[in-house]
Amino acid sequence: MKKQKILIVDDMPINISLLVEALKDDYAIIATTFGDKALHLASLDPIPDLILLDIKMPNMDGYEVLRKLKENEKTRNISIMFITALSDDQNEETGLELGAVDYIRKPFNANLVKTRVHNHLELKRHRDHLEEMVSQRTEEIVHLQDALIGSMGSLAEYRDPETGGHIKRTQYYVKLLAETMKDHPPFKEFFDKQTIDILFKVAPLHDIGKVGVPDYILLKPGKLTCNEFTEMKKHVHYGTEVIKDIECNVGKDSLTNIAMQLINGHHEKWDGSGYPNGLQGSEIPIPGRLMAVADVYDALISKRIYKPPIPHSKAVQIIRKGRSTHFDPDITDAFLAQEDNVRQVALKFADCNEERRMLSCAS
Repeated sequence: MKKQKILIVDDMPINISLLVEALKDDYAIIATTFGDKALHLASLDPIPDLILLDIKMPNMDGYEVLRKLKENEKTRNISIMFITALSDDQNEETGLELGAVDYIRKPFNANLVKTRVHNHLELKRHRDHLEEMVSQRTEEIVHLQDALIGSMGSLAEYRDPETGGHIKRTQYYVKLLAETMKDHPPFKEFFDKQTIDILFKVAPLHDIGKVGVPDYILLKPGKLTCNEFTEMKKHVHYGTEVIKDIECNVGKDSLTNIAMQLINGHHEKWDGSGYPNGLQGSEIPIPGRLMAVADVYDALISKRIYKPPIPHSKAVQIIRKGRSTHFDPDITDAFLAQEDNVRQVALKFADCNEERRMLSCAS
């Protein structure tokens, strides 16, 4: 087993020698007599597991060293034990309040120091192991969550074998648009990394409600009647009900909230003529506005039972024409700025040669 690393900081070399002699057989030791040098050594990989720190030192005392260690993200979690000639209770209280795990007064008993160092490092070893187990389990849960979301999103696609790539394509369109918008002033506060990751995860759920639409409507080769279209529009309601059921069982969180906004908003239109709620402009949740552009573009360039695919350039013209009527103008501009990258995504996940041919058409 690799030895744990200890940094000793004391302006008296004799004290360092005594501590090194007591600890060298069990631990990897580094040492310095200067506080500023200690900050440098503490930041080198692998960082120390424990620092034995004197308080009374020239230039920078131990309290200041500890404060600076706590200010540095890389070193803030290193355990600190003060070993000092300052013997009054007030000094000890100050040291512990600053975040030290122990306070040993000089002159020290080397065997006692060794025992207390051992105890603290064993606690650290167990804590690190627990954190590793939690991290591993969290990673497993995230992978399971991703798999379940992907499978749920695929349910609607299994009803229509012509749309196998739709989920992948719209996922990447949404991510591409979100990355493009993240520095745009009206959207800066919304598009952080976590939100973009969640958008990518939940985009496959946008049409999950189609599992509730009858086959004779979903797979109809011709234009839908008014009554049939009314039934088709209910897929938004069915989808939001799925998310509500999940929230009832596990509670609301950012993932279900964004999924709900994306499902409920992706058929709303900027001018208020969309469904299910006739929302207008900024009333439409941002995830729904993103998904609207991604979903319409992909529907246009995709082969369906009721229509052939159209060329990429013609689909782009339709998106441009829908700016400020169907689509958020800022998100439309982001789409137009990224149209070449959007087309590359569409080509990568195209369902058939006919789609690839249309994506390569000049007009």
